[in-house]
Amino acid sequence: MAVPLPRDADEVLEWVRQGMVSAPEALELLSRLHERRAGDPMTPAPLLTPGPGSLPGTSSRPVAPGPDHAGTSPRTGATAVRRSTGPRHTAAALRPAAAEPWPGPGGVPGERAVDARPLEAIWRELDSLVGLRDIKELIREIYAFAEIQKRRQQEHLAAEPPVLHMIFRGNPGTGKTTVARILARMFKEMGILSKGHLVEVERADLVGEYIGHTAQKTREQIKRALGGVLFVDEAYSLARGGEKDFGKESIDVLVKAMEDHRDSLIVILAGYRHEMDHFLRTNPGLRSRFPIHMDFPDYSLEELVAIAEQMVRQRQYALSPGARARLERILAARLQRGEGATGNARLVRNLVEKAIRRQAVRLISTGRFSRDDLVLLSEQDLGDE
Repeated sequence: MAVPLPRDADEVLEWVRQGMVSAPEALELLSRLHERRAGDPMTPAPLLTPGPGSLPGTSSRPVAPGPDHAGTSPRTGATAVRRSTGPRHTAAALRPAAAEPWPGPGGVPGERAVDARPLEAIWRELDSLVGLRDIKELIREIYAFAEIQKRRQQEHLAAEPPVLHMIFRGNPGTGKTTVARILARMFKEMGILSKGHLVEVERADLVGEYIGHTAQKTREQIKRALGGVLFVDEAYSLARGGEKDFGKESIDVLVKAMEDHRDSLIVILAGYRHEMDHFLRTNPGLRSRFPIHMDFPDYSLEELVAIAEQMVRQRQYALSPGARARLERILAARLQRGEGATGNARLVRNLVEKAIRRQAVRLISTGRFSRDDLVLLSEQDLGDE
């Protein structure tokens, strides 16, 4: 039976994502699309007859009358219905069970530019973060490994889906949650996660007050996180109550869910460095289940000033030279008193937001509302050290 060409490259990519065609088959379709466009653009799409040099293994792809047409997987026979106008919908229940576990964007050579744009935005956001050089390098290693394993699988080479559960160690305000959100989005664009959202929880969200309550609460949070990342902040607190504490039950439920939902859930345990090290020592089975460890260092004075300037720019304000000098003195004094380790970027955000409020009071009292006045933060807006 004659098989129609897809309408465009986007439809070919959609067929790849649904597991309806392999990468070599998609390449042939893209080549034929290019040949058609090189001719008369008004000519209707030619029909392909399966055979030598056509889609290998294709039995048929019937065309239904009316506004819908259906595509049949050449490997599984599963059929997905596509509507010609309006949003595209593919029946999830018809997704072939034998499709690649993570056939994400970029799986078709030659079409990388179509799907690279969201990833490029993610890389720009990651690079815009102040400091975190080692973290950025590790994230690029994770991306490269996952991408190569995916491509090896497409070439029918031995490949292992990466285990991406992680431990984040660092003081508050060092960027742990921000990096987790970036990772969740990156894994979605790669096709490893279906949603790419972040569910942030702590002990109170997981541990109940009576027998059976903890398992129920933990499963509810896991259900919310499926297709994304479950970020457990201060995870060490789950093991602080001794043998009779319900936190141990929550850990057990999490570990089981990591196995049951290994293709749709990534778990990140986060907290202070020393507490997380003790937590892993007292729960030795966890270390092997979380192979990726990221250490988030405290920011230096120069990095804190750079973060402040970035926050100010994002809010469409600007620091006067005097304001910047005073901000640096304030931060240096706070670091000397040991306050940096307990605040880091949060400390900077509080200072910036307080300066913006003081600027507002100053402008109201003086009645000066020019554009420059509305933008500039002065030295007096930073207050005393």
